[in-house]
Amino acid sequence: MAWVILVGSGIFEAVWATALGDSRGLSRPLPAIVFGVALIVSMWGLSRALREIPLGTAYAVWTGIGAVLTVAIAAARGVEELSVLKVVFLCGVVGAVVGLRVVERKSAGYHEGSQPMNVPANGDA
Repeated sequence: MAWVILVGSGIFEAVWATALGDSRGLSRPLPAIVFGVALIVSMWGLSRALREIPLGTAYAVWTGIGAVLTVAIAAARGVEELSVLKVVFLCGVVGAVVGLRVVERKSAGYHEGSQPMNVPANGDA
């Protein structure tokens, strides 16, 4: 469930980033309100996901999702142009996010009380 919340939180990051741009320095009320609400939801989701997902992984996934979706929204709205290289690099970000999920899934057993490899159970190094 933490991963679902984290992905949703990343989506809300793109919403608040887009609304922030639309607010013109928070001077337009509706985009400023959308920014504030989406920011709170996004931060809440990130903080909730951190209960089960390590900080570095969660933050990388959160920012990756937010960055890719923010560029996609800007491109769909005609605010930003996409080039072949931009798409390639955005696909690289998506690949990195998926890779972090795969790696986290394989090491999830460590969060349930098991010992990582090469670390004695009694704590001696």
